[in-house]
Amino acid sequence: MKIPLSWLKDYVDIDLPLDQLARLLTMAGLEVDEIHTIGLPIPHSDHSEFKFSGLEWDREKIVVAQIDEVMPHPNADRLVLCKLKDGTGEYIVLTGAPNLYPYKGQGPLAQPIKVAYAKEGAVLYDGHAAGLELTTLKRAKIRGVESFSMVCSEKELGISEEHEGIIFLEPDAPTGMPLVDYIGDAVFEISILPNMIRNACVIGVAREVAALTGKTLKKPVPTHKATGPSLKGKIGIKITSPQLNPRFAVGMISNCQHAESPYKIQRRLRLAGMRPINALVDATNYVMLETGQPLHAFDYDVLVKRVKGGVPTIITRTAAEGEKLTTLDNVERTLKDYTVLVCDTEGALSVAGVMGGLESEITESTKTVLLEGAAWNFINIRKTMSYLKLNSEASFRFARGIHPELCPEAIQLCLDRMAEWTGGEIYSDLVDEYPLPAKDPMVTVTTNDVTRWLGIDLTADKIASLLRPLEFVCTVKGNAVEVKTPPYRLDIGEEIIGVADVMEEIARMYGYDAIPATRLSDEMPPQRNNPSLEREEMVRDLLVKFGLQETISYRMTSPEREARWLQPVDKSAIDLDYVTLQNPIAVDRRVMRRSVMASVLETLQKNIRLSNRLMLFEIGQAYLPQKDNILPTEPRQLAIALSGRRETPAWDKKDNNTLDFFDLKGILEELAEGLHLEKVSFTPTTADGFHPGKCASFTCGDVTLGVFGEIHPLVKERFDFLQAPVLAADIDLEALLNVIPPLMTTSPVPLYPPVLEDIALTVDEAVPAGKVEALIRQTGGKNLVDIRLFDIFRSIQIGAGKKSLAYSLTYQAPDRTLTDQEVAQIRGRIVKRLDQELGAKLRA
Repeated sequence: MKIPLSWLKDYVDIDLPLDQLARLLTMAGLEVDEIHTIGLPIPHSDHSEFKFSGLEWDREKIVVAQIDEVMPHPNADRLVLCKLKDGTGEYIVLTGAPNLYPYKGQGPLAQPIKVAYAKEGAVLYDGHAAGLELTTLKRAKIRGVESFSMVCSEKELGISEEHEGIIFLEPDAPTGMPLVDYIGDAVFEISILPNMIRNACVIGVAREVAALTGKTLKKPVPTHKATGPSLKGKIGIKITSPQLNPRFAVGMISNCQHAESPYKIQRRLRLAGMRPINALVDATNYVMLETGQPLHAFDYDVLVKRVKGGVPTIITRTAAEGEKLTTLDNVERTLKDYTVLVCDTEGALSVAGVMGGLESEITESTKTVLLEGAAWNFINIRKTMSYLKLNSEASFRFARGIHPELCPEAIQLCLDRMAEWTGGEIYSDLVDEYPLPAKDPMVTVTTNDVTRWLGIDLTADKIASLLRPLEFVCTVKGNAVEVKTPPYRLDIGEEIIGVADVMEEIARMYGYDAIPATRLSDEMPPQRNNPSLEREEMVRDLLVKFGLQETISYRMTSPEREARWLQPVDKSAIDLDYVTLQNPIAVDRRVMRRSVMASVLETLQKNIRLSNRLMLFEIGQAYLPQKDNILPTEPRQLAIALSGRRETPAWDKKDNNTLDFFDLKGILEELAEGLHLEKVSFTPTTADGFHPGKCASFTCGDVTLGVFGEIHPLVKERFDFLQAPVLAADIDLEALLNVIPPLMTTSPVPLYPPVLEDIALTVDEAVPAGKVEALIRQTGGKNLVDIRLFDIFRSIQIGAGKKSLAYSLTYQAPDRTLTDQEVAQIRGRIVKRLDQELGAKLRA
């Protein structure tokens, strides 16, 4: 938001230097990004905290002058000679300004033209060069006429980019006055945060300055009486959805003459970043920048013509899906069914709160203006401008929330400007529909609240004195202050939220830098553990320790992307319910994911060609919709994906083998051991997405934690993977965390040596090695401390349908060295039980 200092001074007396004013605003939450000076001296300090730019005007060489006569150039049709006075004498000045051509050869002017005049040696911007290029005015002869000075355009003075004509100042501009004293200015470029949209106007900033400096805010008051007829019976208003359009008001002015707005107004509009058009349009823009209430002007005669001479009725409604409207920028726009339109009985006139329609725009022939001021639902305006990709000064404000109470005040002020600049006659009243009045919250704040929240001691009267300049209505009752929100703000909540909002206002007015730094005086909250989070972090740390990399992927996806993993290989399509986003950031991010595994496989696919080996995992939530609940369930899942070489290439390593099922199984075994899980087992199984015969379940006791294995070849084809196998584990993290024991027992380091021996057992091919190991461990008792399968052997010598399993056993007692006889007894029990339950025979 660009705020000219001269405009600000219309509403509040300011005597602070520029940098001090900028600091005052910044510390109150209106961050000043830059100060652009127009003719004023620029503070030259290496320690200034603000960025300054602009051109300083020489007080002696750039002054107000008057042109008394415009004469033709003897040798050039496109140049003229001006008889000019600058307060020190009369001179002939050469110029090519096109806006002086109409006065050429008319003799002495009845009304002198006041202009900005630069003398020899003045430093200006080159009006014909691209950008801002400084030049010094020097004496020269042009087409036989000597030139040593010039009348200036706005670009040459650094006011704007306008250079087609020279500046015509107001007729009462004092001849000879230094120009900097007459129109010197500074523009504050202020960042307006979304919750401070009330300050996206000159009066809003002036109110802040007045409150911070103790000065009085001087609001503009209409000066032209409404002498025209009543507007009632000339226009009707119909609001179809008060939730989207809580208020709609109109006023009218007739007998307007086409004219340009005064130069002072045009200059301020340009300084604020807007282009002057004509007096009627400029009035709506000027009042919007002044009050913060966007307005829209309709050509009333066009509305009457549309209804064939009848009484127009303004209707606000949502658009039909696919309805079209050509806006003021001459673009035909296709509308969504949530777009609010301002219409009449014949069709759409404008996109509410965003931009007007082309058909009813103000033109040079407009005589009667119907002026609209309205309030709109800010969320709907955001959706509309986002879909249409159409940003305007109006939508910038409406999308952040404008209080409905500003409508009539802004309409009356704008009609007053129009009457002053065009000579029109204002109708005597407004037509105002207000079906959903805004509620201004009442909040109670106590002195104890201020002490606790802000750390400062203030009396109730002091609290009230800080808030009243911002137009809060304050009633002091003992140590409490009842605070009513002023009718220009929508950012103050109710109850506890409202208290916090009011505290912010107290802190801003008191001064953030004036609040002392104090130590926390409240009692520290009790320390409570978060077992679920702690266990999740334990899982994460262990996987990283094993060499895996953690990924964090988008939780938003599309059904098509997820189907690559979730769709069974024996079906051509799958129908799953998803949590669907109403405002997706992209077409392929329109639903919430159902599977973390799909996200990890997608990440693996994107990076597989960048590394010889990838070992990835992700811990995150899936989102599963519920039929009887608007909110989904959000189970946490652990997904692991591996692919590539087992060993990274090196000069002393020739292993080119790829990661396989047992590498992933080993990671899960290490994870189970690191989490101190008991009774962990791996059982062959089948599961959607996994390769038959290369898939197993991961269980702890009777709890299934997940499945793992090599992904199915047909699933692999859906991704852009390399030839190497892709291993994956899909783990229910909630189940995994729940089986982690709360206490983990430890044993002292044994003092006595172990006894090591190997045994080889012949069993049927169908007997799982895991079952054999479980029986050995169970039978061996506490003195069998370790068991490891180190060989599997098949041969015709041991018989068809048989296999030999060789185990390394470790026996150790905590209190003595085991004897051979004790070890033999344990081994005997093991062999006997295996024979009884599995038919296992000891190989010689």
